[in-house]
Amino acid sequence: MRVLIVDDEPAARARLRRLLSAEADVAELLEAPDAPTALTLVSAQPVPPDVALLDIEMPGGNGVQLAAALRERGVRSIVFSTAHAEHALQAFELAALDYLLKPYLPERLAAALARVREQLARPAAPVGEWWVGGERVRLADVQWLSAADNYIELHLPPRTLLERATLADALARPGWAARFLRVHRSHAVNPAHVQRIERLASGEALLTLGGGEVLRVSRGYRAALDAFAPPA
Repeated sequence: MRVLIVDDEPAARARLRRLLSAEADVAELLEAPDAPTALTLVSAQPVPPDVALLDIEMPGGNGVQLAAALRERGVRSIVFSTAHAEHALQAFELAALDYLLKPYLPERLAAALARVREQLARPAAPVGEWWVGGERVRLADVQWLSAADNYIELHLPPRTLLERATLADALARPGWAARFLRVHRSHAVNPAHVQRIERLASGEALLTLGGGEVLRVSRGYRAALDAFAPPA
């Protein structure tokens, strides 16, 4: 396992380095004090790290922004670290695999690494697919996405799958923005499953999907209707 540590505090990096060095399957450790250095370091690697341990608050770009850039560069697992417990929820909302609170405890790091190993043991989902829990899902089969507090619901009638992420974060994932169109602050639709559009006098609209579900298009997203070409 190849691990990237990004933290502007030398003592925090040293603590993680000592703990990770005791793990038999950690083959390589990369370190960076800030986001720009981390991106340069990863771009220079022939193979991206398997997991990145990112401090949430750093100069030169925070860990949240860095996580998205690292995913685009092939880093599969993200674990956030923070000195503030209130940031833990934010970490999960951003689809991080786990989070660590400072000062780092060996047992919490071991638990996070166990989750990383589980994720890495799964084959990477092909383009157009996504792991939801332990199930690989074809995005083409998902009719719509809806926000549910700190989760999103993936609707594949008659089934609904639940994943911890915000709707905005899900739509920012590679391949998702091209598949789903946001038509309301709380839901996005797969245009391939739209069977009927009913435009309302209020400027809103109703979309009928192949499974019979009717979704509302709010006025703020009515320009999205131009992207639909449902069957007659």
